[in-house]
Amino acid sequence: MPTSPPIAACVPIRSLQCGKVRAFRGVEEPSAIAKQPVAGAVRVHLLGLEGDAQADLSVHGGPDKAIHHYPHDHYAFWREQLGDHPLLAHYGAFGENIATQGLTEEAICIGDRWRLGTALVEVSQGRQPCWKLDHRFGGAAVNAGMVRSRRAGWYYRVIEQGEVAAGETMELAARPWPEWSVKRVFGLLIAGDYKQDREGLEALGEVAQLAAPWKRRRAKLMGLDV
Repeated sequence: MPTSPPIAACVPIRSLQCGKVRAFRGVEEPSAIAKQPVAGAVRVHLLGLEGDAQADLSVHGGPDKAIHHYPHDHYAFWREQLGDHPLLAHYGAFGENIATQGLTEEAICIGDRWRLGTALVEVSQGRQPCWKLDHRFGGAAVNAGMVRSRRAGWYYRVIEQGEVAAGETMELAARPWPEWSVKRVFGLLIAGDYKQDREGLEALGEVAQLAAPWKRRRAKLMGLDV
């Protein structure tokens, strides 16, 4: 079974972002995807970063998707795809709460626990991109590009509340499932890899830390009652 590549035990946090709900595709479809960097210490509570918000709580936010992390490593890829888009000149282009360099979907695993400042967070699932990314980038096919490239980022649930600030480091505290990288799980559940890897789809059922929505998606792909 594949295992994730080795990573640094400490990863510097380049920026933290929070956003408020505002009109997005008209006032009837608001969003908080337009997140801005915040300075100083930020409180980390069970539903995310203090001062952050989500518009559609049926698909965003909640305990299993409290904090969104997107690797700043991918911005170079998106510049190749989208050109010199103004959003890519700043952190938070993809609505992420955390920006780092040197930590990607290939190297982080479901169930990983990371010390985030004084808080402790746990990787729960990858991001499942939607139409809002395309709209944010002026109609560009960002959603489909994320699926094809497996560059979608991931979510954390908060295990212990605390505080964190940009410039601090994230420290890996536990890795119970080294064979289940976010990239692999995203491939199985979102990008269609389950069609060639039924065995992997079945084995994923062992990962208790996988967020409930992705557990249900796995069950659906296996043809189980949900």
